[in-house]
Amino acid sequence: MSQKFIKMKNKNMRSTAFGKWFAKGIYDKNFVSTKQLAEFIQSQASVKRSDIVAVLDELGSAMKHFFEMGQKVKLEGIGIFKVGFSSVGVEKAEDVGAQNITTRRVLFTPETVRVVTGQTRRADGTIRQKFAIAKALVKDVVFEETHENSVSTESANTQEGGE
Repeated sequence: MSQKFIKMKNKNMRSTAFGKWFAKGIYDKNFVSTKQLAEFIQSQASVKRSDIVAVLDELGSAMKHFFEMGQKVKLEGIGIFKVGFSSVGVEKAEDVGAQNITTRRVLFTPETVRVVTGQTRRADGTIRQKFAIAKALVKDVVFEETHENSVSTESANTQEGGE
């Protein structure tokens, strides 16, 4: 499988990219459930699906607990989660409080890896590396153009079988 995309033309006249074409991600209409995720993990590991479901069910409440303690949660191989929020501005510092917070959200920073893309030798003999930062979760994702506006698991399975 691969991440599907379609070609889209920017029609926003106010945009500096007006008239240019871009790739737009196309996603399945369904979400992967906890049970589906657990079944996949079970097929890759020596842990029973019921144990995986129990752990994943507890993950949300565990993360909430640490968020309430003002901590960030790092899941190795995935990334870092933390609480983000917006607040209303006020004139005086003493008027700032929790009552000013308007929205709350979870911020996610994917784990990254440093990928060396080349190197050059400097005049003094030291080596200068050229590198890129890659998101560990998506660095090897394959992309494929599609002509559908959404990908269903049925059509994806049909396409796989037909190739």
